[in-house]
Amino acid sequence: MPGELLLLTRAASPQFVRPITVRVIRHRTDRSTYDGWTWIECYEIDARGDAVERRELFLMPAGLIRAADRPDVPAMAGGPSASRAWSGRSAGVVRR
Repeated sequence: MPGELLLLTRAASPQFVRPITVRVIRHRTDRSTYDGWTWIECYEIDARGDAVERRELFLMPAGLIRAADRPDVPAMAGGPSASRAWSGRSAGVVRR
Protein backbone atom coordinates (compact mmCIF):
# COMPACT_ATOMS: atom_id res chain seq x y z
CA MET A 1 0.00 0.00 0.00
CA PRO A 2 1.25 3.53 -0.74
CA GLY A 3 2.83 5.12 2.33
CA GLU A 4 3.51 1.78 3.99
CA LEU A 5 6.89 1.35 5.69
CA LEU A 6 8.65 -1.96 4.88
CA LEU A 7 11.84 -3.71 5.92
CA LEU A 8 13.44 -5.52 2.98
CA THR A 9 15.77 -8.45 3.69
CA ARG A 10 17.14 -11.39 1.70
CA ALA A 11 13.70 -13.01 2.11
CA ALA A 12 12.37 -10.36 -0.32
CA SER A 13 15.32 -10.56 -2.75
CA PRO A 14 18.96 -11.68 -2.77
CA GLN A 15 19.95 -8.05 -3.50
CA PHE A 16 19.20 -7.07 0.12
CA VAL A 17 22.35 -8.47 1.74
CA ARG A 18 22.13 -5.42 3.97
CA PRO A 19 18.45 -4.92 4.98
CA ILE A 20 16.89 -1.59 4.04
CA THR A 21 13.75 0.24 5.09
CA VAL A 22 11.54 1.75 2.40
CA ARG A 23 8.32 3.75 2.16
CA VAL A 24 6.14 2.56 -0.72
CA ILE A 25 5.14 5.03 -3.42
CA ARG A 26 3.25 2.55 -5.57
CA HIS A 27 3.05 -1.04 -6.74
CA ARG A 28 4.05 -1.33 -10.43
CA THR A 29 1.46 -3.45 -12.24
CA ASP A 30 2.54 -2.38 -15.74
CA ARG A 31 5.59 -4.69 -15.83
CA SER A 32 5.55 -8.42 -16.44
CA THR A 33 7.39 -10.47 -13.85
CA TYR A 34 8.07 -14.02 -12.79
CA ASP A 35 5.39 -15.71 -10.70
CA GLY A 36 5.70 -14.60 -7.07
CA TRP A 37 7.71 -11.43 -7.86
CA THR A 38 6.66 -7.80 -8.33
CA TRP A 39 7.99 -4.26 -8.85
CA ILE A 40 7.51 -1.39 -6.41
CA GLU A 41 8.49 2.27 -6.48
CA CYS A 42 9.65 3.49 -3.09
CA TYR A 43 11.91 5.80 -1.13
CA GLU A 44 14.78 4.25 0.80
CA ILE A 45 14.59 5.55 4.37
CA ASP A 46 17.63 6.22 6.59
CA ALA A 47 17.87 5.75 10.38
CA ARG A 48 16.54 9.30 10.97
CA GLY A 49 13.43 8.61 8.88
CA ASP A 50 14.52 10.74 5.91
CA ALA A 51 14.12 9.60 2.32
CA VAL A 52 17.61 9.25 0.87
CA GLU A 53 16.94 7.64 -2.50
CA ARG A 54 14.03 6.95 -4.81
CA ARG A 55 14.16 3.37 -6.07
CA GLU A 56 12.30 0.88 -8.26
CA LEU A 57 12.78 -2.58 -6.81
CA PHE A 58 12.05 -6.11 -8.05
CA LEU A 59 11.16 -8.33 -5.09
CA MET A 60 9.03 -11.09 -3.65
CA PRO A 61 6.04 -9.71 -1.70
CA ALA A 62 6.02 -12.87 0.42
CA GLY A 63 9.37 -11.76 1.90
CA LEU A 64 8.29 -8.25 2.91
CA ILE A 65 8.33 -7.32 6.60
CA ARG A 66 5.97 -4.52 7.58
CA ALA A 67 7.61 -2.08 9.99
CA ALA A 68 4.46 -2.10 12.13
CA ASP A 69 5.17 -5.80 12.79
CA ARG A 70 8.74 -5.09 13.96
CA PRO A 71 9.23 -3.11 17.20
CA ASP A 72 12.94 -2.58 16.36
CA VAL A 73 12.08 -0.61 13.18
CA PRO A 74 11.17 2.92 14.32
CA ALA A 75 8.01 4.52 12.98
CA MET A 76 9.18 7.64 11.21
CA ALA A 77 7.20 10.54 12.63
CA GLY A 78 6.53 13.29 10.14
CA GLY A 79 7.16 11.04 7.13
CA PRO A 80 10.11 10.90 4.78
CA SER A 81 11.84 13.92 3.35
CA ALA A 82 11.63 13.65 -0.45
CA SER A 83 14.09 16.47 -0.99
CA ARG A 84 17.10 14.12 -0.87
CA ALA A 85 15.47 11.25 -2.77
CA TRP A 86 17.72 11.17 -5.86
CA SER A 87 21.26 10.43 -4.73
CA GLY A 88 21.95 7.53 -7.15
CA ARG A 89 24.38 5.66 -4.88
CA SER A 90 23.01 2.13 -4.56
CA ALA A 91 23.65 -0.84 -6.81
CA GLY A 92 20.58 -2.55 -8.20
CA VAL A 93 18.71 0.70 -8.71
CA VAL A 94 16.55 0.92 -11.79
CA ARG A 95 16.41 4.49 -13.06
CA ARG A 96 13.65 5.94 -15.21
